[in-house]
Amino acid sequence: MEKWFEASWTSIIAILLTSLGIYIAIILFTRIAGKRSFSKMSSFDFAMTVAVGSIIASTILSKSVSLLQGIVGLAAVYILQISAAFLRRWTWVQKAIDNSPLLLMDRQTILHKNLKKARVTESDLRSKLREANVLDLSQVRAVIFEATGDISVLHTSEEDRELEDWLTKDVMR
Repeated sequence: MEKWFEASWTSIIAILLTSLGIYIAIILFTRIAGKRSFSKMSSFDFAMTVAVGSIIASTILSKSVSLLQGIVGLAAVYILQISAAFLRRWTWVQKAIDNSPLLLMDRQTILHKNLKKARVTESDLRSKLREANVLDLSQVRAVIFEATGDISVLHTSEEDRELEDWLTKDVMR
């Protein structure tokens, strides 16, 4: 148990300086790559977040990883992220990297098969409808499980108003 609290002043100063260096590198790289690096957009972005966290932890806490090696590792991950952003312009790359949105409700019809596929319960669905201030299911035009994991509710108080096809483009039915 004593080993848990052992540390030399040299190692503590090294951790503090490495933390400062890696912190500055993260801010710099994130400013270059943009906010998207840490947003919840796709599984690739999630992998990016995990990779950055791992590099930060290894660089700060491991004696075998130098600050320069940590910064190079961060740069490589950010370069991959920026490359993926450019490659997403091709549909096949976008489909490989990103999830597709999924229709959970088509007007008043709950699509139970899609709820199951998205691992969303009816209780989750009701909660989202309440958050969107849906007072009556006749107001619902569509409920979509977005590629980010968010649930969007498209609704109106006007029953005869149609949903534009453009809003549901690429949504799996």
